[in-house]
Amino acid sequence: MIPTRLTSKGIAFFLVAAAPFFFVSSRARAEHEHHRHQQIIVPGEDRFSPFALTIRSGDTVEWINMDTDDHTVVSDDFFNDAGHNGTDVLVPGTDSNGGQPGTFELTFHHHGTFVYYCRFHSHLDDSHQPVAPGPRGGIQGSKDPTLCDPAGTDTCDFGTPMMGVITVRGEDDDD
Repeated sequence: MIPTRLTSKGIAFFLVAAAPFFFVSSRARAEHEHHRHQQIIVPGEDRFSPFALTIRSGDTVEWINMDTDDHTVVSDDFFNDAGHNGTDVLVPGTDSNGGQPGTFELTFHHHGTFVYYCRFHSHLDDSHQPVAPGPRGGIQGSKDPTLCDPAGTDTCDFGTPMMGVITVRGEDDDD
């Protein structure tokens, strides 16, 4: 026989038994709302924008390559302590991706620093710092035809190091 009315003891029992589920559900919802999706854009030039980004542990960062050229996200493991060591990912440009920007995502679960660079537009020097390609890095003052292509200009433009840094703050860090 199924009772047609709940007693006050039955209602109280139900509320006490169900309370942990409501707490867990609201806590999970609050945690989900806290974690954000941040973007780093490669505009139509060789740089990451923004250069520096501060996020919270649990946030996801998406790199979007809007340039026509391919670029990479390579971790500078000498300085990284926020995880994802060994990252070396090609992010296709619009020319090699059917006219669509290439994307790549990482979710950060540890506080610390994530230093990265594009291996096509930077390399690490002896101090593990990203520097621009070329014999002295960056724009060269005089042309050496053996180092530049195409020949015929007065300077060799190797650009600036294409790099960035993400600071991951822990849950308990002050704003």
